[in-house]
Amino acid sequence: MTFGARALIRLGALKKNLRVIQAAAPGAKVMAVIKANAYGHGIVTVAKSLNDVDAFAVARLSEACRLRESGIDKPIILLAGVLTSSELSAAMLHGFEIVVHCAEQIELLEAAGAGTVTVWLKFDTGMNRLGFSPDDSSELLGRLRDCDIVNEVRLMSHLASADEPHNSTTEDQFALFRSVAEGFSGAVSIANTPAILGWPQIANAQELLGFEGDHWIRPGLALFGISPFSGQTGADLGLTPVMRFEARLIAIKPLREGARVGYKGQYQSQSESVLGIISVGYGDGYSRHFRSGTPVLINGRRVPLIGNVSMDLIAVDLGSRTADQVGDIAILWGEGLAVEEIAPWAEAIPYDLVCGVTHREAIEVAD
Repeated sequence: MTFGARALIRLGALKKNLRVIQAAAPGAKVMAVIKANAYGHGIVTVAKSLNDVDAFAVARLSEACRLRESGIDKPIILLAGVLTSSELSAAMLHGFEIVVHCAEQIELLEAAGAGTVTVWLKFDTGMNRLGFSPDDSSELLGRLRDCDIVNEVRLMSHLASADEPHNSTTEDQFALFRSVAEGFSGAVSIANTPAILGWPQIANAQELLGFEGDHWIRPGLALFGISPFSGQTGADLGLTPVMRFEARLIAIKPLREGARVGYKGQYQSQSESVLGIISVGYGDGYSRHFRSGTPVLINGRRVPLIGNVSMDLIAVDLGSRTADQVGDIAILWGEGLAVEEIAPWAEAIPYDLVCGVTHREAIEVAD
């Protein structure tokens, strides 16, 4: 079978990662974050495979509608909420839950006619992005409870620096959110991937924050086997990569000492070697910012990228005594070559790379 670059998605690894996450917060309800096409892994395929989660979270109404149209009947939360009456009507029609983070959204709910909706009231405890001031919690809760269409209010916040285990900002956010959540009888959610895996007190969130309802965690990156922590890979946390981004070796030729490779000839060979051309480029999501030296895995060994990344092709130095053949598979990232290790070569983060895969060609497997 011939192919260019493709993302091989291993659903068995996805399910294994979910079990690792659940073990870190026993008893918590799981809101699986699968926005941005499930971080590049295929939103519908991933949703249909995660049978053991309690809900899904996406960024946009279009993502939520695609899930419903594909037969996903679990609760779906719109993390950015809705901003127009037509969006609110669509959310209620499909049974989506909405995050409310600004005054205009509350006014929209107050002005609405028929329908019912569950609301996640979001507070800004230090991210300084979306959310209300905790100082206004009593007023906001009162207004929402007085809205005829709001059938349940839940609480949410977002952690800004949980991927830095020694950063006191997270403790400060816990304390500030407690001022809102303490004594609350409904559902509460604050823990993203790094909080779940890096802050053990999250396992006892009711005690930490003083609420009485259900504790909801919001794993995203870890579901796909990727670590949110600098200097660690998913394997260090007991996770398994779900995506293997790969392509084929489509040409092999001698590389003379002094020869220049690729556009602008920015790479010059320092010795006699063998050049390999691989069918992947920035048109597939392999960043053009990857620089010479970036490792690529071929037949169990690492070889360096050389020259500039093209739209459809990259060049690697196979070494002077290679036994590689045209048609061999090159792994750009995945098991054996972690995306966390590859990302710095493009001055990127793992999110950039997996979300950026364009899926010109793709294959999904259920192993």
